[in-house]
Amino acid sequence: MINIHYFTFGPFQENTYVLWDETKECIILDPGNNNTSENKKLSDFITEKQLILKRLILTHAHVDHINGNKYVFDTYGLLPEVHKDDVYFIEKHLATATMYGISVEQSPMPKAFINEGDIIKFGNSTLNTLHTPGHSPGSISFYNLEDKFIIGGDVLFYGSIGRTDLPLGHHETLIKSIKEKLFPLGDYMKVYSGHGVPTSIGFERTHNPFLI
Repeated sequence: MINIHYFTFGPFQENTYVLWDETKECIILDPGNNNTSENKKLSDFITEKQLILKRLILTHAHVDHINGNKYVFDTYGLLPEVHKDDVYFIEKHLATATMYGISVEQSPMPKAFINEGDIIKFGNSTLNTLHTPGHSPGSISFYNLEDKFIIGGDVLFYGSIGRTDLPLGHHETLIKSIKEKLFPLGDYMKVYSGHGVPTSIGFERTHNPFLI
């Protein structure tokens, strides 16, 4: 069984996820930690749970989801893994942060790219990968049918959807991603988003004003 814990970090209130199983191997998704206190919270959790960090995974590379990449690399020696279509945002990390008035350390460049159909392995566990563009061109979502959850980044929120007015966003593409990639996974699937509280496919299918 996969355990999921998330922290809410930074001025954008971004959700950073740690996933692990009975082997204690774990992965981090979307590290938004951006100061000494947040860095300590993340590392203290990993230490207290006696976790073995194996991979640094990004659902997408917007500034609020990559601010902790440098800390994770410096502390654990892990480079980010991301869809190739979002490398643009890593290259623009410092410029984007400056635009928002945020002080950051430049994210290291990815060591590998993740594509639809890839299997993310840690311990005895796996996540399946879907390419779900629209919020960003390289947005990817990770799911596990056995444990009934999706880590979807900023694709789908409780009662809302990801912004498409940011550079390289596209509204119609996002709606298509949600309806054609996420909805078929089943109403029972719990959705862990990049911001806010978890939701479910069933709730969003019937209540989300952007999708009905």
